[in-house]
Amino acid sequence: MPVVDFIKSKNRVFKHGEVFTNPREVNSMLDLVNTECNKIDSTFLEPACGDGNFLIEIIKRKFILLKKFNKSQYEWELNGIKIINSIYGIELLTDNTIECRKRLLGFFIKKYKSVFNSIDQNVIKSIEYILSKNIVNGNALTYKQVKNNQETEYPIVFSEWTFLQTKCKEKVYEYESILNTTQKAQKINIVQTLFDEIEANDYLKSIKPKLISESPMVYFKNIWGVVHV
Repeated sequence: MPVVDFIKSKNRVFKHGEVFTNPREVNSMLDLVNTECNKIDSTFLEPACGDGNFLIEIIKRKFILLKKFNKSQYEWELNGIKIINSIYGIELLTDNTIECRKRLLGFFIKKYKSVFNSIDQNVIKSIEYILSKNIVNGNALTYKQVKNNQETEYPIVFSEWTFLQTKCKEKVYEYESILNTTQKAQKINIVQTLFDEIEANDYLKSIKPKLISESPMVYFKNIWGVVHV
């Protein structure tokens, strides 16, 4: 049985309470929501994602769904990007945030190269861009972004990726307002995913997540070059 390091240093445990979850336990917990893991576009948010132990296992399960697209590179790329779009994480420590992004990108590239002889650099650039937006260096308790292990005044924001056939729109929302909407929805027994807007309910119309910016619809391989308004 391989040896797994659950801590990087005693100092990090003492200072930040950093202990990594055993992959066996990760998969046991994911088994409880395996129905969602078997949907390409179901969203997952890990508010203390470390270097990606949970997120990488979610992606591994979702990527099994891509096998049916192995004969169509275009469809594989489109749905592979949708999978990466669906994964969100917040991590307090800057080095873990960087490592998490690299780990998820590395997994995508490895799978991509294992299926196709040539890879599109626009797809890779788009994956890098998505991970830079979806894996956030921040404090999930204060809702503030972190830079170089120092908390900033800027709020954590997340991007919603909406697809219309082969085109994608990015909308950026404040994380705290997303949580507030979700919590208030739960009080009236409405089940809500990360970015749902419940137009039909008057109670929720006034508390929709705070929109910061949005992009025009762009071809899915050009997400990395999007300009916001």
